[in-house]
Amino acid sequence: MKQKLLLVAALFFGILAFILTYYQRKSEIEKLRGSARSYTFVKMKKDMLEGEALDKQDLEPYKDMRQSTAKINEVQFSELEQVSGRKLARSIKRGETLTIYDLQLESTAKSGLSGKIPMDYRAISIAVDATSSVTGLVRPGDIVDIIGTFKFPEMKSDKGLDTVTLTLLQGVTILATGTELRNARGMDAKKSYSTVTLQVEPDEAEMLVFASQKGRLTLSLRNSEETKIVKELQSVNFRYLEENIQKWNEKREKRMKEGRGARISR
Repeated sequence: MKQKLLLVAALFFGILAFILTYYQRKSEIEKLRGSARSYTFVKMKKDMLEGEALDKQDLEPYKDMRQSTAKINEVQFSELEQVSGRKLARSIKRGETLTIYDLQLESTAKSGLSGKIPMDYRAISIAVDATSSVTGLVRPGDIVDIIGTFKFPEMKSDKGLDTVTLTLLQGVTILATGTELRNARGMDAKKSYSTVTLQVEPDEAEMLVFASQKGRLTLSLRNSEETKIVKELQSVNFRYLEENIQKWNEKREKRMKEGRGARISR
């Protein structure tokens, strides 16, 4: 009888221990699930070799759970555009999850000047001083017009030289000032420089290189949102200056009066 009671007691406590262990594990699993969240990662749709460039077509999404506090090394589906074009650091098989360690480091060229030049454009540098660079206030990312002043043979005589000023190009982007590539718009321009680098088309580059050897180039700074190209700009020489000074001042006076009236009406 005593042995039967011992067996029943052992069985009871065994069942009780099992039940307690079951509910304890269930509680821990629920806690873990409660602190986890769903992520959408990407995996390979085909085998690829080290050095091959990824394309969006090579990847497909899949969902998985991760702890919200865990470090995530897998590439997420929301980052698909950023990894497109990146080269693989190792060979990877179909079905494998893509991680940040599977990607080669981005080319240093992309972080330099060449990575900032749009396709079909070129970068050239011209010399500037404080005056021709708007007192050094021209910064990377600004838009400028380029004005040149040259000495040409006079039309009526080959013996004399006539000084002429004209606009060569309008709406040119500044890629760099000196060695400064960063867009410093909104910051004080304290760093001095003696060159600016311009974003131009190949035929414009040839013209600017020639012009820089034959005369003085000056930058005219634009509002960053202005894209208008002014048509039929004049070439200014001494005669044109003399004949049109009065007209320019009358035009300016009219603008001043119109501006004053607009301010009063407000």
